[in-house]
Amino acid sequence: MALAQKETVLLLGAGADQLFAIRTAKSMGLHVLTVDINPDAPGFALADDHAVISTKDVAALKKYIDDYRDKGHYISGVFVMGSDIPHVVTALAEHIGTPSISMESALLTTHKYEMKCRFRDRGVPVPWFKLVNSPDELCEIVNERGYPLIIKPVDRSGARGVFRLTEKDDPHSLFDKSLSESFCGQVMVEEYLDGPQISTETIMYKGRAYTPGFVDRNYEMREVYAPHIIENGGWAPSTVTLEERTAVEDLVEKAALALDITDGVVKGDVVLTNKGPFMIEMAARLSGGDLCESLVPLSTGVNYVETAARIAMNKDPELESLKPKYCQAVVNRYFFPEPGRLVRVEGVEDVLSKEWIKKLEFWYEAGDLVPSPVNHAKRFGVFVAVGASRQEVDERAEWVYRTINIVTEKE
Repeated sequence: MALAQKETVLLLGAGADQLFAIRTAKSMGLHVLTVDINPDAPGFALADDHAVISTKDVAALKKYIDDYRDKGHYISGVFVMGSDIPHVVTALAEHIGTPSISMESALLTTHKYEMKCRFRDRGVPVPWFKLVNSPDELCEIVNERGYPLIIKPVDRSGARGVFRLTEKDDPHSLFDKSLSESFCGQVMVEEYLDGPQISTETIMYKGRAYTPGFVDRNYEMREVYAPHIIENGGWAPSTVTLEERTAVEDLVEKAALALDITDGVVKGDVVLTNKGPFMIEMAARLSGGDLCESLVPLSTGVNYVETAARIAMNKDPELESLKPKYCQAVVNRYFFPEPGRLVRVEGVEDVLSKEWIKKLEFWYEAGDLVPSPVNHAKRFGVFVAVGASRQEVDERAEWVYRTINIVTEKE
């Protein structure tokens, strides 16, 4: 629904993960201002105004905002999609005078250890966890608690530096690899909880949680790329029971309030165990990838990016718009070719000829060096398919995998 008058919203980032947010904001009748360090960011072509500035350079962003406002422009809100920088959003919103979560809450969501300490202290169920300072200390923990364990940097996203530690692995080596990915030089270890995992995205408004984003996560590649933990997309709608979904949604609300987030967006990673749901992590942003861009809108007809933008602009959200309009099965999956120099991709036209294919993207071109997928940023490409049931979308996903042939040659 368009707003009564045209206002400007600042979106941090103009890469592929932000295109849906830009389109959504423009569909609301907003004037879209975006910034990105990449001068060739694809979102620049869609936005009304843009600037080549790092989304992490708060000082430069504040100066640009001041100059922009000096020219007679008023910015009504700041938000982000697909980038883990809620502290930057808060700093800029405070500078402009628009709504945001507190800086304390923002920083908690970007430090996994401090976040889990807050959860534990406020009664939110989480896996056992501990900060670990050396490989020897990690070995001691292994001797005390056994396998498997999860080791991760406290301040990274996209599965960077995250490992599932088993008896097959060298704790010293994995500690060093995880530490090398941490910006602040801290690593934590936590209990591995077995069970189906759920990705959630929730609109918090006046202390109440509304969770239109609810997707089953797919870890079928876990053993293939062990000890790395690589997610291979997900499904909507979820197959959990109504009772399980209610328990997850209640946990998400409790976790958000534990972080003192009463208004805005929270992205939750939850594992369902025989003892109930446990909170793995929570981010204070809209997700990148396909959750809010494809899986939820295609499955339910709900676009909650619009709701997030309205809250960032201090507009009352239309909560009725978060209710599902229909139910369609959707799947997204990634491509994992053999590492090497990309020669060609075959079968693209056949796949695109199917009306049930809603997205097909590759992030490498002929001649590029394709790496092993050691984290989510290293995946080769993605597709999204819809159907009448989970069985049908699974069959269609398998057909896509059989049809697309990614040819690489070893260096």
